[in-house]
Amino acid sequence: MAEAALPRDIVLLVDDSPEALGFLTETLEKSGFSVLIATSGEAALNIVERITPDLVLLDAVMPGLDGFDTCRRLKANAAVAQVPVIFMTGLTETEHVVNALDSGGVDYLTKPINIDELRARIRVHLSNARSAQSARVALDAAGRHLLAVKGNGVVHWSTPQATRLINAATNSDDGLDIVAHRIAAWMSERDKPGFVRDASFALTENGKATLQFSFLGAIGADEHLFRLTAANKRPDDQTLRQHFPLTQRESEVLLWIAKGKSNRDIGDILGLSSRTVNKHLEQIYVKLGVENRASAAVKAAHVLHEI
Repeated sequence: MAEAALPRDIVLLVDDSPEALGFLTETLEKSGFSVLIATSGEAALNIVERITPDLVLLDAVMPGLDGFDTCRRLKANAAVAQVPVIFMTGLTETEHVVNALDSGGVDYLTKPINIDELRARIRVHLSNARSAQSARVALDAAGRHLLAVKGNGVVHWSTPQATRLINAATNSDDGLDIVAHRIAAWMSERDKPGFVRDASFALTENGKATLQFSFLGAIGADEHLFRLTAANKRPDDQTLRQHFPLTQRESEVLLWIAKGKSNRDIGDILGLSSRTVNKHLEQIYVKLGVENRASAAVKAAHVLHEI
């Protein structure tokens, strides 16, 4: 049996010139890419709502929504914010180059396009994007419920998962402000003699612990990292992993399937593209021995209600 072909990288090509579209599409397809075509910024935005490309080649000067504004709107969309955008244009003044980079582009090619240079830049930016994605996945796998604070206890950043956990534990949309006071108290005590830095501490409500904070160490001159866990509660996704041979991410996707969420909703919640959600679903169906999401949801719900 012949091995399945590796999936091609998807390039979204955005240009209002039919000649440029024809030439570049043929060149990119011969180079092994799958090409999506948009003749306007608005069309490009519509396409990324349904399909997540691996890279965008974007003409800067187009009628209506120009390339700079198109790029800004792409970067405002969490599903495609990390996708590299390379600008293509005949404009060479410094202000246009600066505008392209300020709007979120990673590179700038002047027309007429040199094909060898285009291929080389695409390879570099695809490789960089994969490295960045690997780093995000590694961070996610190491502990998604992460929170960083400054030396005075002020929250510097929080992963979305940690923020949701905090808000749920505090029953507030401003949970970060609430936990900041508890962390600030811990930070003020940590340099005193006899203080055990490795010991976890808790956020309590009505005398009961709701969140556990574990200090992971300093990651900068004024940045300290903590991992959060819900106190005395086994997460539902962990329960699913104990019953099915799922990865952590697959169990999270299955959990939201059981709660009736659509693929798009799940992607928004977990910070994934719709294509990635679909790939996880394919593996979930195989591991659960089912053929569709309804059957998978029933199996998951049965396990969760049983516990």
